[in-house]
Amino acid sequence: MEISDMLRPLGIGQLTPMQEATLEAFRREGDLVLLSPTGSGKTLAFLLPLVQGLKPEVPGVQAVVLAPSRELALQIDTVFRQMGTPFRAMSCYGGRPAMEEHRAMKALMPSVVIGTPGRMNDHLRKGNIDATAVRTLVIDEFDKCLELGFQEEMAEVLGRLPALRRRVLLSATDAPAIPRFVGLGSRVTRLDFLSAGAGEGRLELRQVLSPQKDKLETLYRLLCVLGGGSTLVFVNYRESVDRVAGYLKSKGLACEAFHGGMEQMERERALYKFRNGSCPVLVSTDLASRGLDIAGVDNVVHYHLPVGREAFVHRNGRTARWEARGAAYLILHAEEQLPEYIAEDVPLFEWPDVLPAPAKPRWTTLYIGKGKRDKLNKVDIVGFLYKKGGLAKDDIGQVDVRDHYAFVAVRREKVRQLLVLVRGEKIKGMKTLIEEAR
Repeated sequence: MEISDMLRPLGIGQLTPMQEATLEAFRREGDLVLLSPTGSGKTLAFLLPLVQGLKPEVPGVQAVVLAPSRELALQIDTVFRQMGTPFRAMSCYGGRPAMEEHRAMKALMPSVVIGTPGRMNDHLRKGNIDATAVRTLVIDEFDKCLELGFQEEMAEVLGRLPALRRRVLLSATDAPAIPRFVGLGSRVTRLDFLSAGAGEGRLELRQVLSPQKDKLETLYRLLCVLGGGSTLVFVNYRESVDRVAGYLKSKGLACEAFHGGMEQMERERALYKFRNGSCPVLVSTDLASRGLDIAGVDNVVHYHLPVGREAFVHRNGRTARWEARGAAYLILHAEEQLPEYIAEDVPLFEWPDVLPAPAKPRWTTLYIGKGKRDKLNKVDIVGFLYKKGGLAKDDIGQVDVRDHYAFVAVRREKVRQLLVLVRGEKIKGMKTLIEEAR
């Protein structure tokens, strides 16, 4: 399959130099180590040549992709599907029944399986994945996998892939050494694009001074000034995420919380609302600093100072991605100073004379209690909302259909009337819950 055919559904006309170099490296034999900043397009860089190496005449799984989090596994799976290839992929991760995933594998017969190390081992141990045809292993965010302590799980995965011919490691930082268990061969291509810097020249830094040690009011005022632009607010603790998000909501500002202590469904809903524009502010731990596909983030706010330079770089990497511009704000109270790793002189943020009111989001997220397993697709949903909900094309934004439910972005001012019109109506002959996502 031609590269242009895979790029067209993604709306991408040209590859970056890093992606071009990765394509060229895949054409050579041996293993590959790719170092490139957060937000530089590494997912597409390895998926394009990976697909070109798949063989339609070979049944079963031909490639395994490891990711440190379910969110990254889902992101890779989504990009793969959007490329419109004749091959199939599926993601697997903890937080849902392994048996359900096994049934999906048998029905889908994927060529590529993407998963977290623990869940991948579970399927390999049980024989749910036939590894005899697996020739390629990709470990995305390899440095993050090591940081989270997945060494034993990754080593076990490697030991269960007897026909492995190529290992591909992707990282946003230069790890001091690659552990022996990875088994890199004598022919290794190393591509280092870290020196380019994430968002260099396109990221604007500002200091925001807080008169109080408790920065909540200063954060609220800053978000009012930033308006409806998509903004990621980083804090260092899960409890702080809940506290900050609760305060902002109490002030009438649309925001969502995101951290590792939340249920999977809650995290997916928060991310979806942030991506589709129905919630312009996402308050998160560093969980959101890597491995998430969030396009068009305008601003990053460091409510708590990051623990080190690496965390600072990864947080800022959420904005100023590709060729876009972005801004990062560091909120400091009187007892705080800029960290030593920020060498440049960061100018102060200048407050406007009049503080704007909190911006109202353009979209609202609708929840539909049926999904792919109920044979429901995007065309069904959009047609239903046109016919029964009285919506026009411009009233519907992003549509995301999962296994058991769906999310739809609907123009905010249309939601109340829509819910009245669809009350009691069937979608594709099925009765289901249709409501505003909580």
